[in-house]
Amino acid sequence: MPLNIHSIYAQIFKIWRRRRFQLFLDLMRPKLSDTLLDVGGYPGFWTSYPQPVKQIDSLNVHEVFWNPRSAPNHLIRTLVGDGCFLAMPDKSYDIGFSNSAIEHVGSWERQQQFASEIRRVAKALWVQTPAYECPIEPHYLTPFMHYLPRSFQKLTLRWCTMWGWVTRPNADQINSMVETTRLLRKSEMRRLFPDCEIVTGRMLGMIPKCHIAIRRMAND
Repeated sequence: MPLNIHSIYAQIFKIWRRRRFQLFLDLMRPKLSDTLLDVGGYPGFWTSYPQPVKQIDSLNVHEVFWNPRSAPNHLIRTLVGDGCFLAMPDKSYDIGFSNSAIEHVGSWERQQQFASEIRRVAKALWVQTPAYECPIEPHYLTPFMHYLPRSFQKLTLRWCTMWGWVTRPNADQINSMVETTRLLRKSEMRRLFPDCEIVTGRMLGMIPKCHIAIRRMAND
């Protein structure tokens, strides 16, 4: 049975994620009275750490099985919905959080909708996405693949990327992956989140690794 690419990804980037979570705590200073909406995330991310807020709602386009009794010290709900069309009132959450999701919603137009919606429903924001400027495409774990035309990507992903070797995707899976994955430049993040600070995480102190849109609470 092929290995799960997400398991490999999680192992490779485990240290980076821990550092990024600490950066979230340092910059956002979440309070134990806050409510947080995680768009595109999973409960397992949060149960790896002490819960920093009162309640976490984890929203995905598909149903996620979650047994709250498996993490009695965490208050997490799973919701089903489209991050581009959130069914929540304006400013209904203290913090809107998203980790590596906006690059998977498809077109630039849908990325604009995603950004607009999470900006609308949350008072403060933390939206992270892999950097287009990084030469290593993080989903395929292969250099320069995201700089190539999509038509060429579809022809080569199966045999020329770590993702293809591990998951052994069929033609439909390859087509879906290419059509729904669009990495963002820092200039595009500025356009999507004009009221946010855009922080760039780096590898080896030089290479852009990710971009994070940050909007702190108004009274910070």
